[in-house]
Amino acid sequence: MAMTRETLTGFLSEAFPDAEITLTDLAGDNDHWQAEIISDQFRGKTRVAQHQMVYAALKGNMGGELHALALKTSAPK
Repeated sequence: MAMTRETLTGFLSEAFPDAEITLTDLAGDNDHWQAEIISDQFRGKTRVAQHQMVYAALKGNMGGELHALALKTSAPK
């Protein structure tokens, strides 16, 4: 089972309401996504901590409903 763009956007927007989020369906199957997330919540955090925040926002769906997620995270410049 795949995760739709709307569902993924919902999880990310709920966790990062201030964010600029760009999603790309890498394989055209709603199962392999790339997410670029720019949020002030990432300011001062390591890349690992930023990615952990994103995985937490997915509420356990990573590896199940969502097979693959390439992440690009940063704070606004």
